[in-house]
Amino acid sequence: METAVRGMLNTYPAGLGGIDADALARCIEQCISCAQACTACADACLSEGMVGDLTACIRTDMDCADICTATAAVLSRHTGYDADVTQAIVAACLTVCQACAAECERHAEAHEHCRICADACRNCAAACADLLDRLE
Repeated sequence: METAVRGMLNTYPAGLGGIDADALARCIEQCISCAQACTACADACLSEGMVGDLTACIRTDMDCADICTATAAVLSRHTGYDADVTQAIVAACLTVCQACAAECERHAEAHEHCRICADACRNCAAACADLLDRLE
């Protein structure tokens, strides 16, 4: 089944400049999924009784959601493509996803939302790493 992301990439009239379309689509999709998971996790953390103990998790979730959202947007644009910008934002996304996964993992036994978020972050980090390998 073709996703909206893949459909849009397939219809881009000027081509993708040699970027692997499957890796690109996977990365965009994982960024969107991770941003949603991080936003929901931060919100769930705010509802926990010991919210003060989750400050770093909330901050990291919010940073990760913002960077994943920006990465998905940049990767969705191809007109005037700049490889340096693309590599920089994907590398930043990889870094923040790894940091968020580690932070959420610290709370995963006590909070299921943190476990789910850590998984989403690891999946996004893997997709970013794969795309970076293909861009270089």
